[in-house]
Amino acid sequence: RILVYGDYDVDGTTAVSLVYSFLKKNYSGELSYYIPHRYREGYGISRLGMDFAHANGFTLLITLDCGIKSVEMIAYAQSLGIQVIVCDHHLPDDQLPPAFAILNPKQKDCKYPYKELSGCGIGFKLVTALAMHWKLPLETVYEYLDLVATSIAADIVPIDGENRILAYYGVKKINESPCLAISILKELGGVQKALSISDLVFVIGPRVNAAGRMDDAKKAVEFFIETDATKIQSLASALHSDNDDRKEVDKSITEEALS
Repeated sequence: RILVYGDYDVDGTTAVSLVYSFLKKNYSGELSYYIPHRYREGYGISRLGMDFAHANGFTLLITLDCGIKSVEMIAYAQSLGIQVIVCDHHLPDDQLPPAFAILNPKQKDCKYPYKELSGCGIGFKLVTALAMHWKLPLETVYEYLDLVATSIAADIVPIDGENRILAYYGVKKINESPCLAISILKELGGVQKALSISDLVFVIGPRVNAAGRMDDAKKAVEFFIETDATKIQSLASALHSDNDDRKEVDKSITEEALS
């Protein structure tokens, strides 16, 4: 049983959505996902999350956009009989966590030539390798490039090198055949033209991020992995509403700070 575990921001939720959706289509075992609550659990791997995994019989945890600094929590997970694969793009400390495997190009001994992938970009690399291992056509992973481009834009990673290529083809996919979730957010954001990287930063990103800021980021993953058009519309309205609330809070905090 695999639990896909990720951070509550745009990068983390797109990464979880990508890896979960790919595995759902191509892996026959039991599968679920977990996003820690920003205010109750905080960033990274939480004890609450590990206890949830253990109580529900998960034996493999795939972390996305977090985990590289969670030395104690990963040791705790192992004590519960849970193996951990860490997929993270943050800078490692001198001591690496005792994970089963680590995908992070910023590790000292990593020879991967491009170091600035987003967390979702690392998830994309994981599923690309799985597709090759399972002898699946690479088109099965290219369909998620819209999520990768969204993460690159919203996480403000450098758009050069490999990220530039991933962003280019991701934006191309968004404008030619986007997933239903992104096309509905585009509509709600009132964008009439072709979407650009700036639109991903200022229109799509904030609506996805607002779920974790104002409520629960699990909503963002539900939104990206849902295939029923009516349910997606309802989830999109909830994200849009969270974003309106977030704007109001931002405005009142700014006014308070200025006064």
